[in-house]
Amino acid sequence: MAWIKQNLLFVGGCVFALALLAAAGFYDFQSLERNSKAKESLSEIYAQLNQLNQHKPSASDENTAAAREQESQLRKWLSQTKGYFTPIDPIPAPTGGEVKSEQFANALRRTIHDLQQESAASSVLLAPDYNFSFTAQRTLVRFAPGSPQLLSVQLGEVKAISEIFFAAHVNALDGVQRLRVSDDDSNGTQSDYLDDQSTTNSFAVLTPYEITFRAFGPEVAQVLAKFASSPHGFIVKGINVAPAEIAAPMADAAPTPLTTMPAARGALQTVLDEKLLRVTLMVDVVKLTPKN
Repeated sequence: MAWIKQNLLFVGGCVFALALLAAAGFYDFQSLERNSKAKESLSEIYAQLNQLNQHKPSASDENTAAAREQESQLRKWLSQTKGYFTPIDPIPAPTGGEVKSEQFANALRRTIHDLQQESAASSVLLAPDYNFSFTAQRTLVRFAPGSPQLLSVQLGEVKAISEIFFAAHVNALDGVQRLRVSDDDSNGTQSDYLDDQSTTNSFAVLTPYEITFRAFGPEVAQVLAKFASSPHGFIVKGINVAPAEIAAPMADAAPTPLTTMPAARGALQTVLDEKLLRVTLMVDVVKLTPKN
Protein backbone atom coordinates (compact mmCIF):
# COMPACT_ATOMS: atom_id res chain seq x y z
CA MET A 1 0.00 0.00 0.00
CA ALA A 2 2.88 2.39 0.79
CA TRP A 3 4.32 1.92 -2.71
CA ILE A 4 0.90 2.61 -4.25
CA LYS A 5 0.51 5.82 -2.24
CA GLN A 6 3.95 6.98 -3.39
CA ASN A 7 3.25 6.18 -7.04
CA LEU A 8 -0.41 7.11 -7.44
CA LEU A 9 0.12 8.81 -10.80
CA PHE A 10 1.80 5.70 -12.20
CA VAL A 11 -0.96 3.46 -10.82
CA GLY A 12 -3.64 5.77 -12.15
CA GLY A 13 -1.93 5.87 -15.53
CA CYS A 14 -1.85 2.08 -15.66
CA VAL A 15 -5.52 1.89 -14.72
CA PHE A 16 -6.38 4.38 -17.46
CA ALA A 17 -4.27 2.49 -19.98
CA LEU A 18 -6.11 -0.74 -19.07
CA ALA A 19 -9.38 1.09 -19.63
CA LEU A 20 -8.18 2.09 -23.08
CA LEU A 21 -7.18 -1.50 -23.77
CA ALA A 22 -10.66 -2.69 -22.86
CA ALA A 23 -12.27 0.05 -24.94
CA ALA A 24 -10.17 -0.91 -27.93
CA GLY A 25 -11.71 -4.37 -27.70
CA PHE A 26 -15.08 -2.92 -28.74
CA TYR A 27 -14.01 -2.28 -32.31
CA ASP A 28 -16.46 -2.89 -35.15
CA PHE A 29 -15.77 -6.41 -36.45
CA GLN A 30 -17.87 -5.83 -39.56
CA SER A 31 -14.97 -4.05 -41.23
CA LEU A 32 -11.51 -5.53 -41.56
CA GLU A 33 -10.21 -2.02 -42.11
CA ARG A 34 -11.59 -0.98 -38.73
CA ASN A 35 -10.05 -4.10 -37.21
CA SER A 36 -6.67 -2.93 -38.47
CA LYS A 37 -7.17 0.53 -37.01
CA ALA A 38 -8.16 -0.98 -33.66
CA LYS A 39 -5.02 -3.12 -33.71
CA GLU A 40 -2.91 0.02 -34.28
CA SER A 41 -4.73 1.65 -31.37
CA LEU A 42 -3.87 -1.30 -29.13
CA SER A 43 -0.21 -0.99 -30.11
CA GLU A 44 -0.23 2.69 -29.19
CA ILE A 45 -1.82 1.92 -25.82
CA TYR A 46 0.78 -0.75 -25.07
CA ALA A 47 3.49 1.79 -25.92
CA GLN A 48 1.87 4.30 -23.59
CA LEU A 49 1.70 1.72 -20.80
CA ASN A 50 5.39 0.86 -21.27
CA GLN A 51 6.27 4.55 -21.17
CA LEU A 52 4.33 5.00 -17.94
CA ASN A 53 6.12 1.99 -16.49
CA GLN A 54 9.47 3.74 -16.95
CA HIS A 55 8.46 6.70 -14.79
CA LYS A 56 8.47 6.76 -10.99
CA PRO A 57 6.49 9.92 -10.11
CA SER A 58 6.30 11.06 -6.51
CA ALA A 59 3.02 11.49 -4.69
CA SER A 60 1.42 14.93 -4.59
CA ASP A 61 -2.05 16.36 -4.12
CA GLU A 62 -2.28 16.90 -7.88
CA ASN A 63 -1.13 13.37 -8.70
CA THR A 64 -3.49 11.88 -6.12
CA ALA A 65 -6.48 13.78 -7.48
CA ALA A 66 -5.63 12.77 -11.07
CA ALA A 67 -5.32 9.10 -10.14
CA ARG A 68 -8.64 9.14 -8.29
CA GLU A 69 -10.37 10.88 -11.20
CA GLN A 70 -9.02 8.33 -13.70
CA GLU A 71 -10.15 5.43 -11.53
CA SER A 72 -13.59 7.01 -11.17
CA GLN A 73 -13.87 7.36 -14.95
CA LEU A 74 -12.89 3.71 -15.41
CA ARG A 75 -15.47 2.51 -12.88
CA LYS A 76 -18.13 4.60 -14.60
CA TRP A 77 -17.16 3.18 -18.01
CA LEU A 78 -17.37 -0.37 -16.68
CA SER A 79 -20.86 0.20 -15.26
CA GLN A 80 -22.03 1.52 -18.65
CA THR A 81 -20.63 -1.41 -20.62
CA LYS A 82 -21.70 -4.36 -18.46
CA GLY A 83 -24.39 -5.17 -21.02
CA TYR A 84 -21.60 -6.27 -23.36
CA PHE A 85 -20.21 -8.70 -20.79
CA THR A 86 -23.19 -10.92 -20.02
CA PRO A 87 -21.74 -14.06 -18.43
CA ILE A 88 -21.97 -17.31 -20.38
CA ASP A 89 -23.81 -19.95 -18.38
CA PRO A 90 -21.72 -23.03 -17.50
CA ILE A 91 -23.01 -26.42 -18.66
CA PRO A 92 -24.37 -27.78 -16.42
CA ALA A 93 -25.09 -24.96 -13.99
CA PRO A 94 -23.67 -25.86 -10.55
CA THR A 95 -26.13 -27.02 -7.91
CA GLY A 96 -25.17 -26.40 -4.32
CA GLY A 97 -22.00 -24.65 -5.44
CA GLU A 98 -20.42 -27.58 -7.29
CA VAL A 99 -20.71 -29.69 -10.42
CA LYS A 100 -20.57 -33.43 -9.86
CA SER A 101 -18.90 -35.86 -12.24
CA GLU A 102 -22.14 -37.58 -13.19
CA GLN A 103 -23.83 -34.26 -13.93
CA PHE A 104 -21.02 -33.12 -16.17
CA ALA A 105 -20.73 -36.45 -17.99
CA ASN A 106 -24.42 -36.36 -18.91
CA ALA A 107 -24.33 -32.68 -19.86
CA LEU A 108 -21.21 -33.14 -21.99
CA ARG A 109 -22.65 -35.97 -24.07
CA ARG A 110 -25.95 -34.13 -24.52
CA THR A 111 -24.23 -30.86 -25.51
CA ILE A 112 -21.91 -32.52 -28.03
CA HIS A 113 -24.89 -34.31 -29.59
CA ASP A 114 -26.87 -31.05 -29.77
CA LEU A 115 -23.95 -29.19 -31.36
CA GLN A 116 -23.52 -31.93 -33.95
CA GLN A 117 -27.23 -31.65 -34.78
CA GLU A 118 -27.03 -27.85 -35.02
CA SER A 119 -24.03 -28.20 -37.33
CA ALA A 120 -25.93 -30.52 -39.66
CA ALA A 121 -28.99 -28.26 -39.66
CA SER A 122 -26.78 -25.28 -40.60
CA SER A 123 -24.91 -27.26 -43.30
CA VAL A 124 -21.61 -26.73 -41.49
CA LEU A 125 -19.20 -29.61 -41.99
CA LEU A 126 -17.45 -31.22 -39.02
CA ALA A 127 -14.85 -33.94 -38.73
CA PRO A 128 -16.53 -37.34 -38.15
CA ASP A 129 -17.77 -37.65 -34.55
CA TYR A 130 -16.18 -34.33 -33.63
CA ASN A 131 -16.11 -33.69 -29.87
CA PHE A 132 -15.57 -29.91 -29.83
CA SER A 133 -12.23 -30.17 -27.93
CA PHE A 134 -13.57 -32.58 -25.28
CA THR A 135 -12.20 -35.83 -26.72
CA ALA A 136 -10.41 -36.63 -23.44
CA GLN A 137 -13.64 -36.34 -21.44
CA ARG A 138 -16.14 -37.67 -23.99
CA THR A 139 -16.22 -41.27 -22.72
CA LEU A 140 -15.43 -40.65 -19.05
CA VAL A 141 -17.90 -40.96 -16.19
CA ARG A 142 -15.46 -39.89 -13.46
CA PHE A 143 -13.24 -36.84 -13.76
CA ALA A 144 -10.15 -35.52 -12.04
CA PRO A 145 -11.01 -33.95 -8.65
CA GLY A 146 -12.16 -30.35 -8.96
CA SER A 147 -12.24 -30.39 -12.76
CA PRO A 148 -16.01 -30.71 -13.52
CA GLN A 149 -16.56 -27.14 -12.30
CA LEU A 150 -13.84 -25.76 -14.61
CA LEU A 151 -14.88 -27.96 -17.52
CA SER A 152 -18.51 -26.87 -17.22
CA VAL A 153 -17.42 -23.24 -17.72
CA GLN A 154 -15.43 -24.19 -20.81
CA LEU A 155 -18.28 -26.28 -22.21
CA GLY A 156 -20.64 -23.31 -21.96
CA GLU A 157 -18.11 -21.05 -23.70
CA VAL A 158 -17.33 -23.58 -26.45
CA LYS A 159 -21.05 -23.98 -27.15
CA ALA A 160 -21.59 -20.21 -27.37
CA ILE A 161 -18.59 -19.84 -29.71
CA SER A 162 -19.56 -22.77 -31.95
CA GLU A 163 -23.10 -21.49 -32.39
CA ILE A 164 -21.75 -18.24 -33.82
CA PHE A 165 -20.17 -20.20 -36.67
CA PHE A 166 -23.34 -22.22 -37.22
CA ALA A 167 -25.40 -19.03 -37.38
CA ALA A 168 -22.96 -17.58 -39.94
CA HIS A 169 -23.29 -20.77 -42.08
CA VAL A 170 -19.56 -21.23 -42.62
CA ASN A 171 -18.58 -24.17 -44.84
CA ALA A 172 -16.70 -26.13 -42.20
CA LEU A 173 -15.73 -25.84 -38.56
CA ASP A 174 -12.33 -27.53 -38.45
CA GLY A 175 -11.56 -27.20 -34.77
CA VAL A 176 -11.90 -25.39 -31.46
CA GLN A 177 -8.92 -25.22 -29.10
CA ARG A 178 -9.16 -24.47 -25.39
CA LEU A 179 -6.92 -24.38 -22.32
CA ARG A 180 -6.05 -27.48 -20.31
CA VAL A 181 -7.88 -27.25 -16.99
CA SER A 182 -7.98 -30.89 -15.88
CA ASP A 183 -5.48 -33.68 -15.33
CA ASP A 184 -7.64 -35.66 -17.77
CA ASP A 185 -6.59 -33.22 -20.52
CA SER A 186 -3.10 -34.71 -20.49
CA ASN A 187 -4.60 -37.75 -22.25
CA GLY A 188 -6.42 -35.70 -24.87
CA THR A 189 -5.69 -34.95 -28.50
CA GLN A 190 -3.05 -32.23 -28.87
CA SER A 191 -5.17 -30.40 -31.46
CA ASP A 192 -7.84 -29.79 -28.79
CA TYR A 193 -5.64 -27.50 -26.71
CA LEU A 194 -3.84 -24.18 -26.61
CA ASP A 195 -0.43 -23.79 -25.01
CA ASP A 196 -1.53 -20.61 -23.29
CA GLN A 197 -3.16 -19.43 -20.09
CA SER A 198 -5.87 -17.09 -18.88
CA THR A 199 -4.95 -13.50 -18.03
CA THR A 200 -6.31 -12.01 -14.82
CA ASN A 201 -6.28 -8.40 -13.65
CA SER A 202 -8.28 -6.44 -11.07
CA PHE A 203 -11.17 -6.02 -13.50
CA ALA A 204 -11.58 -9.20 -15.54
CA VAL A 205 -10.39 -12.66 -16.50
CA LEU A 206 -9.54 -13.15 -20.19
CA THR A 207 -9.70 -16.77 -21.39
CA PRO A 208 -8.32 -17.52 -24.87
CA TYR A 209 -9.78 -19.82 -27.52
CA GLU A 210 -8.62 -20.54 -31.06
CA ILE A 211 -11.06 -21.54 -33.79
CA THR A 212 -10.21 -22.74 -37.30
CA PHE A 213 -12.86 -22.79 -40.00
CA ARG A 214 -13.39 -22.62 -43.76
CA ALA A 215 -15.65 -20.12 -45.44
CA PHE A 216 -16.01 -17.60 -48.25
CA GLY A 217 -15.54 -13.87 -47.68
CA PRO A 218 -19.17 -12.99 -46.83
CA GLU A 219 -19.38 -15.75 -44.21
CA VAL A 220 -16.12 -14.58 -42.61
CA ALA A 221 -17.64 -11.11 -42.34
CA GLN A 222 -20.76 -12.64 -40.78
CA VAL A 223 -18.66 -14.40 -38.14
CA LEU A 224 -16.91 -11.15 -37.18
CA ALA A 225 -20.21 -9.27 -37.10
CA LYS A 226 -21.80 -11.87 -34.82
CA PHE A 227 -18.89 -11.75 -32.39
CA ALA A 228 -19.25 -7.96 -32.37
CA SER A 229 -22.99 -8.03 -31.68
CA SER A 230 -22.88 -10.81 -29.08
CA PRO A 231 -24.02 -9.85 -25.57
CA HIS A 232 -21.11 -11.86 -24.19
CA GLY A 233 -17.60 -10.51 -23.71
CA PHE A 234 -15.92 -11.72 -26.90
CA ILE A 235 -12.83 -9.96 -28.22
CA VAL A 236 -11.25 -11.13 -31.48
CA LYS A 237 -7.59 -10.44 -30.84
CA GLY A 238 -6.17 -12.03 -34.00
CA ILE A 239 -7.14 -13.42 -37.40
CA ASN A 240 -5.13 -15.42 -39.95
CA VAL A 241 -6.54 -15.95 -43.44
CA ALA A 242 -5.17 -18.20 -46.19
CA PRO A 243 -6.57 -20.02 -49.24
CA ALA A 244 -8.15 -23.30 -48.15
CA GLU A 245 -7.03 -26.61 -49.56
CA ILE A 246 -9.99 -28.68 -50.68
CA ALA A 247 -9.82 -31.66 -48.35
CA ALA A 248 -11.81 -34.88 -48.40
CA PRO A 249 -14.59 -33.65 -46.06
CA MET A 250 -15.30 -30.87 -48.55
CA ALA A 251 -15.80 -33.18 -51.51
CA ASP A 252 -19.58 -33.08 -51.23
CA ALA A 253 -19.75 -29.37 -50.50
CA ALA A 254 -21.39 -26.88 -52.80
CA PRO A 255 -19.20 -25.79 -55.74
CA THR A 256 -17.24 -22.57 -55.58
CA PRO A 257 -19.55 -19.69 -56.57
CA LEU A 258 -18.85 -17.83 -59.78
CA THR A 259 -19.78 -14.15 -59.88
CA THR A 260 -20.40 -12.67 -63.32
CA MET A 261 -19.37 -9.05 -63.74
CA PRO A 262 -20.98 -6.76 -66.33
CA ALA A 263 -18.83 -6.48 -69.45
CA ALA A 264 -18.32 -3.52 -71.71
CA ARG A 265 -20.36 -3.62 -74.90
CA GLY A 266 -18.84 -6.04 -77.37
CA ALA A 267 -16.32 -7.37 -74.84
CA LEU A 268 -16.10 -10.73 -73.07
CA GLN A 269 -17.66 -11.04 -69.62
CA THR A 270 -15.35 -11.15 -66.60
CA VAL A 271 -15.97 -13.98 -64.15
CA LEU A 272 -14.65 -13.80 -60.59
CA ASP A 273 -13.84 -17.17 -59.06
CA GLU A 274 -14.25 -16.67 -55.32
CA LYS A 275 -11.85 -18.85 -53.37
CA LEU A 276 -12.62 -20.77 -50.20
CA LEU A 277 -10.64 -19.42 -47.23
CA ARG A 278 -9.12 -21.17 -44.23
CA VAL A 279 -9.39 -18.81 -41.27
CA THR A 280 -8.02 -19.02 -37.75
CA LEU A 281 -9.50 -16.69 -35.12
CA MET A 282 -7.93 -16.00 -31.74
CA VAL A 283 -10.77 -15.04 -29.40
CA ASP A 284 -10.72 -13.96 -25.75
CA VAL A 285 -13.75 -14.51 -23.53
CA VAL A 286 -13.84 -11.58 -21.08
CA LYS A 287 -15.37 -12.27 -17.67
CA LEU A 288 -15.65 -9.32 -15.29
CA THR A 289 -14.62 -10.02 -11.73
CA PRO A 290 -17.52 -9.97 -9.23
CA LYS A 291 -16.58 -6.62 -7.66
CA ASN A 292 -16.99 -4.96 -11.06
